[in-house]
Amino acid sequence: MAKKTTPMMEQYLAIKKQYPDAFLFYRLGDFYEMFYDDAVKGAQLLELTLTARNKQSKEKVPMCGVPHHAVQNYIDILVDQGYKVAICEQMEDPKLAKGMVKREVVQLITPGTLVDQTETNAKDNNYLTALHESQEAFGLAYVDLSTGELQVTHLSDLSAVVNELISLQTKEVVLDESVTAATKKQLKKLHVLQSSQLQVSDHAEVGFAIQGLTDQNELAAVKHLVSYLIVTQKRALTHLKRAVSYTPTAFLKLDHSAVTNLDLVKNSRTGKKAGTLLWLLDKTKTAMGGRVLHQWIRRPLLDAAAIRDRQERVTILLENFMERSALQEELTHVYDLERLVGRVALGNVNGRDLVQLRTSLEHIPQLRHVVTELDTGAFTTLLKDLDPVSDVTDLIHRAIVDDPPVTITDGGLIRPGYSKQLDEYTEAMTNGKQWIADLEQQEREATGINKLKIGFNRVFGYYIEVSRAHLDKVPQDRYHRKQTLVNAERFITPELKEKEQLILGAEDHDVALEHQLFMEIREQIKRAIPRLQRLAAAVAQLDVLQSFATVSEEGQFVRPTFDTQHQEMVIEQGWHPVIAKVIGTEEYVPNDVQLTRDAQILLITGPNMSGKSTYMRQVALTVIMAQMGCYVPAKKAQLPLFDQIFTRIGAADDLIAGNSTFMVEMQEANAALSNATANSLLLFDELGRGTATYDGMALAQAIIEYVHEHVHAKTLFSTHYHELTQLTAQLPHLKNVHVGAVERDGKLIFLHKVAPGPADKSYGIHVAKLAGMPAPLIKRANVILQQLEATADSKPADPVAATDEQLSLFVPETPPAPRPQKDPVTAPIVDELRQLNLMGMTPLDAMNLLYKWQQQLQGGGVDDKNS
Repeated sequence: MAKKTTPMMEQYLAIKKQYPDAFLFYRLGDFYEMFYDDAVKGAQLLELTLTARNKQSKEKVPMCGVPHHAVQNYIDILVDQGYKVAICEQMEDPKLAKGMVKREVVQLITPGTLVDQTETNAKDNNYLTALHESQEAFGLAYVDLSTGELQVTHLSDLSAVVNELISLQTKEVVLDESVTAATKKQLKKLHVLQSSQLQVSDHAEVGFAIQGLTDQNELAAVKHLVSYLIVTQKRALTHLKRAVSYTPTAFLKLDHSAVTNLDLVKNSRTGKKAGTLLWLLDKTKTAMGGRVLHQWIRRPLLDAAAIRDRQERVTILLENFMERSALQEELTHVYDLERLVGRVALGNVNGRDLVQLRTSLEHIPQLRHVVTELDTGAFTTLLKDLDPVSDVTDLIHRAIVDDPPVTITDGGLIRPGYSKQLDEYTEAMTNGKQWIADLEQQEREATGINKLKIGFNRVFGYYIEVSRAHLDKVPQDRYHRKQTLVNAERFITPELKEKEQLILGAEDHDVALEHQLFMEIREQIKRAIPRLQRLAAAVAQLDVLQSFATVSEEGQFVRPTFDTQHQEMVIEQGWHPVIAKVIGTEEYVPNDVQLTRDAQILLITGPNMSGKSTYMRQVALTVIMAQMGCYVPAKKAQLPLFDQIFTRIGAADDLIAGNSTFMVEMQEANAALSNATANSLLLFDELGRGTATYDGMALAQAIIEYVHEHVHAKTLFSTHYHELTQLTAQLPHLKNVHVGAVERDGKLIFLHKVAPGPADKSYGIHVAKLAGMPAPLIKRANVILQQLEATADSKPADPVAATDEQLSLFVPETPPAPRPQKDPVTAPIVDELRQLNLMGMTPLDAMNLLYKWQQQLQGGGVDDKNS
């Protein structure tokens, strides 16, 4: 950095010192400039031209900038990449400033506080999270600044914290002084921006947010979270709601593995919404409805009464097609009320936003009318909150023009008739401009110069312009010379100057008054924020319910019932709703599912690609949809109320954390076994395949036995270990089922039908053939398979060899019988054979070794030098 700096650079450096971890956008006229390291890195990230200040100096200052009217695009790029941006504005008019223009940061924009959403992510929440740590628990709070939603919980361990952060898809977590280095290290693996907030603000927003909270960890998390918002946003947060305390166990628990494995909100293969449960269910017409749907998927209900309330509303909407259609039509005209209200509170609102707010509110009365045409008993609470907020509608209608400009500082916002004083300014401007037009015509007639014109610019004001070709026609002393151009002269008269002052004065007063009136209108709307937020919540819920009804009708879903007494699952002709939508319901083969007191574990066998994983996933999706209050894909469904769903599906590693595929498999299985209850649903797909065959089978059997004897959870366990099907003889609550396939003319045909009993074989080579493996390879695989099967079927005559070569998978509960004593002649040969590296031997070495063993068995002995 330069040793000697200008006053402006001193000001810049002083402000930058306060925000060392952020890009400082420093306002200079019509540009935001960056200097030093910010400029170097910013130019690279934003693809800007890097220039320099003090170019003639030996110590140049790197510099780059962006125009003020396009700054939001550049901010979005940086914030999306996980950076912070501090906006430094000029706080006084440079023309009126004495000395350096006063500047200060008016907002710090971070990944968790970004509120300007695009159409593509309008249905997504952007959560900022805060964490407080104590010896007993963690306090975790999160907020969506754009909507004012604020929730808090307390969690017992760090794994629960990590799961919640992943579930919320938070981009930034605020930490206070209580958070340990070990916790920060674990959070770093999530690649979430960590910010610090060590002090608690005494602003009223903090006191309002914590009302009703009693848990000390929750109180601390909310205080630091709201304080961080106050520090970064530097504006009123009047739309911030009171913190709602929630307990994760009050909802159907879905850890991040289950959310990922089941493709609930993001396709695990593509990372997109398409092909997910969210994609299937999203027939919402509003952005806020889409966000509520996402929240309902993430947190299905546990309360049977609350589920039935939702079901009843869905049923009414499903049975009243005309009313539902009318409802959908009205919803299409409702903009994002939640975020419009947020923009009002944060001071980001413009005239067009207010017109959108008015348009939305104008459709609420008709929305209410449609709902009253339905069974009002089920919609009583929603109707209460469907308040048209007519006073706000009337205010905006009276005050704001129908097509206002984007900016609020250039005039043209306020409707004629709203302000008498503003109308007078407008009339003065209109009359003044008419006077200018009349004067132009008079001067043309008086001078005979038809091309004489009266123009205007911001430097010289109004002027009379005459081209050089007609200067000789200008009467002497008629005008005062103002400016000489190459091809013309510009003049002025005292009358024109006087009228200019009147017109420009009226324009200045007009713009200033319009801005003042707009601020007053915004403040009036602020007082209605709580009513508008309740309205937005009611509209969003109504939108999700009609979406459920629409999807249920299109998919021919059925209303499920709940068996809370015996907790038994009986699904008739169920199907995977997402796959059926993609391939067509008529192409999908439905299946029954029965998980009862007598059959709590289904052991599923069958070939690859036959549909075992699909069968398991469809059961989980059916449960989730049912506990959200939606209809389900089946002909009939009786379900338990599950408290948790755990999944171990697919093959994925976690190389960043240093975990192999098998380690991830075991970790997910352990999470299920450690936390599941008798009311949980477990989905285990091919457990044990990531290690050696006998290891895998042993683990798989042990896990099944553990679930059966200790956990007692409803479990779907798919496997290729056919030996496990024998467990039904030992475990009374285990039932074998298989997905059928048949061979016809050497070709494998998948039936996709689940039937009782075990599968006869895996058909793995057939699947490899379907995948297009080379024909010689397939032929060779069949030969090897026949050899292996023949070896497995043969029984060695020697009992010792039988014990050594054929391991028993199913270990009996009683101690095994004593092993026969080893033959002193054959035992050394068997030991040597076990340790032999056969693949590292030449054919000659192998022949010599065989000869040696033969001689030993015959008692003849050999010469070791020749062996």
